[in-house]
Amino acid sequence: MKLGPNDRCWCGSGRKYKHCHRLRDEAVKPGVLGPERAVPEEIERPPYVTNGGEPMDRGEPIVKAPEVITAMHKAGLAAGEVLDLVGAAVAPGVTTDELDAVAHAAYVERCGYPSPLGYRGFPKSVCTSVNEVICHGIPDDRALREGDIVNVDVTIYLGGVHGDTNATFAVGEIDERSALLMRVTRECLYRGIDAVRPGAEVRAIGRAIQDHAEGNGFGVVRTFCGHAIGHEFHGGLSIPHYDDPRATLRLEPGMTFTIEPMITMGSWRERIWSDGWTAVTADGLRTAQYEHTVVVTDDGAEVLTPSVTLPATLATSPSR
Repeated sequence: MKLGPNDRCWCGSGRKYKHCHRLRDEAVKPGVLGPERAVPEEIERPPYVTNGGEPMDRGEPIVKAPEVITAMHKAGLAAGEVLDLVGAAVAPGVTTDELDAVAHAAYVERCGYPSPLGYRGFPKSVCTSVNEVICHGIPDDRALREGDIVNVDVTIYLGGVHGDTNATFAVGEIDERSALLMRVTRECLYRGIDAVRPGAEVRAIGRAIQDHAEGNGFGVVRTFCGHAIGHEFHGGLSIPHYDDPRATLRLEPGMTFTIEPMITMGSWRERIWSDGWTAVTADGLRTAQYEHTVVVTDDGAEVLTPSVTLPATLATSPSR
C-alpha cells in the first residue's frame, strides 16, 4: 500500500509524508531507449546470442572443474573493474543510458561481451534499477537526480564463462533511511557469503540474510534469487535470499553461484512493468541490492568478483 499524505514519511524523519519526501518522490517511469550498442565481431558471444536470445540447457554441472573456476576468476575480476568504472560515473544529471555506455565500452576494452545484451531480448549492456526498481531496470534517457539511489548489475562473458556482480550507488547526498538501507543490504550480502560452507544447506544463506534484514526493519524480496553460474549465465541452482525450507541441497566445494540480496524499505512483493523486465516494489518504496559471484571452498567461500566498490570481505567494504 502506498503512503498517504498524513502517514509518517518512509525516510524515518518522523514528519508527515506530505511535509517531507512527497514532493520529491515521483515514481520512476520508463524513458526513451537508445539504440542497441554494437560489439566487435572478434569478441566471443555466449551461445544464446546466436540462438535468438534463448539460453540452451547444456546440462552444465553445478560443481565446476578447476579450469572453469580459473576462468571465472578472470571474468569476475573484469566484472568488478567494470562495476568500479560505472560507479564512478554515477552523479546527478547522468542518464542511466550514459551509465550503460560506460559499461559497454569497459566490457569491450576487456575483450568481453556484455552478458545481458540480447539475453531473452534484453536490449542493453547492464541493468540500472533506480529507487523503487528492484531489478532488471532498462537503461534509458532518464537523468539521475540528487537523492536517488541506483543499482547497477554488471555481467561479463569472458573466456567462455560469466562474471556477475552489482552494487547500489548513492546519487549525490541521500537521506539517512536510504543510506541505512544500502548499508544493511551490503551487510546482508556478506552475511550470506559467511553462511557458505561445505555440508550446509542452501537455505542457510537465505536464513542469514533474512535474519539481518528483518532484524533491521527491512523486507527481503522472494521472487528473484541468486543462481548457479559458469558457462551458463543462469544455471540450474537457485539461491533464495530468505529461509526457504525447500532449499535443502547441501553445498559442495566447487559449486559456483551468485548471492544477490534485494532488500526493501517496505513490502517485499513486486509488480512488473509492461516491458516485461522492470520489477518495482508493490508499495513504491525503495530497495537496494548487492551481488558477488562465489565458489564454495573446502572451508567456506571465495569471492570471484572483488572490486574497489565491493571487496571480498565486509571489513574492507566502503560505506557508500
